[in-house]
Amino acid sequence: QVQLVESGGGSVQAGGSLRLSCAASGDTSTTTCMGWFRQAPGKEREGVAHFNIVGGITYYADSVKGRFAISKDAAKNTLYLQMNSLKPEDTAMYYCAVRTAWSGCSYRIVEADFRYWGQGTQVTVSS
Repeated sequence: QVQLVESGGGSVQAGGSLRLSCAASGDTSTTTCMGWFRQAPGKEREGVAHFNIVGGITYYADSVKGRFAISKDAAKNTLYLQMNSLKPEDTAMYYCAVRTAWSGCSYRIVEADFRYWGQGTQVTVSS
């Protein structure tokens, strides 16, 4: 089992920045891929970015490419999402998730690939 706790959400104005954190605990040795997802009110959850544990290969959704950066501190078992140039359409609940399959991250961010999920942290961007 892997437990995930997100933090760092909040309210900012458009153009501002936030850094989300996801602290992982438990059997983290099984983790092969970590990702960030978000869900806005009335919309389906969408993948934002993922980080392959082996090699540190990253992937970003087109909507955040160039503005968001995913990273991981191995010593702290913590995943980060640096969000810059925030837009009102980035407003959502942000979730951290872990994949444990041996193959690691898929080519794209697929929600069904992830086994463990955090409770989420709210990000609100005002215009």
